[in-house]
Amino acid sequence: MANLKVGDKAPDFEGKNQNGEKIALKDFAGKKLILYFYPKDNTPGCTAESCNLNDNYDAWLEKGFDVVGVSPDSEKSHQKFIDKFGFKFNLIADTEKEILEAYGAWGLKKMYGKEYMGVLRKTFVIDEEGVIAEIFEKVNTKDHTNQIIETLNL
Repeated sequence: MANLKVGDKAPDFEGKNQNGEKIALKDFAGKKLILYFYPKDNTPGCTAESCNLNDNYDAWLEKGFDVVGVSPDSEKSHQKFIDKFGFKFNLIADTEKEILEAYGAWGLKKMYGKEYMGVLRKTFVIDEEGVIAEIFEKVNTKDHTNQIIETLNL
């Protein structure tokens, strides 16, 4: 598992979005990116987080950011999730968990005394140079936009 920290070069990635189109870190060169990792489409916390970021998507664009979500769900699942909630940004289907692992967002979780491997909810803010500017490991799913804005003093 990756042990990334602020100031590190963001791991390069390439995956397919909800339309089967390739999305890569290099596509965001010269732009700021909010790259968020979430466990599963259409679940309460993931829906709240995605809707919160989407509700503020135009404001993110005005501040020079784009937003991309990543989960191990399929392209088809992502398209249904987008259709249901009207997300304006891309969701990457990381079914092989390569991007999740590169960013340390796949690891050991505990629930009800049982341990299992799963998605560790995290958000990375990546600057125009491809450097990690901030990492959120304790995500407030219902108010993630304000969490990011307050931390970055935007």
